[in-house]
Amino acid sequence: MTETDYVALADFRATLRQFLAFSEREAKQAGLTPQQHQALLAIKGAEAGKMTIGLLAERLILQPHSTSGLVKRLEELNLIYRIDCAEDQRKMALGLTEQAEKLLSVLSSAHLDELRRVGPLLSELMARFHSE
Repeated sequence: MTETDYVALADFRATLRQFLAFSEREAKQAGLTPQQHQALLAIKGAEAGKMTIGLLAERLILQPHSTSGLVKRLEELNLIYRIDCAEDQRKMALGLTEQAEKLLSVLSSAHLDELRRVGPLLSELMARFHSE
């Protein structure tokens, strides 16, 4: 490791953290916790009718029992609903309500704008790792 490597790693980590801080602020302004926002995004990003609590737990790097609590809170907020899982009748899949779709659309647009802003910096930082 060179001094330049450490500088590049520190800059990269700082830029990622700034994006995460932006994301957390946006979620809170929308009335969600960052974890709730991430759960909605994971459900939206999955193939329709395929996201289960187990898969959501994997995507969020949470224990299934913690994910169950998160899902329950999102249901209470009328942001998600459960549907019969087509592949396994013992499981329930998760879907987004219209309210969640609208909320996620606004949040995702803001996130894409921010990624467009920091993307060139991240690309520059990544190039530093490949220059040696």
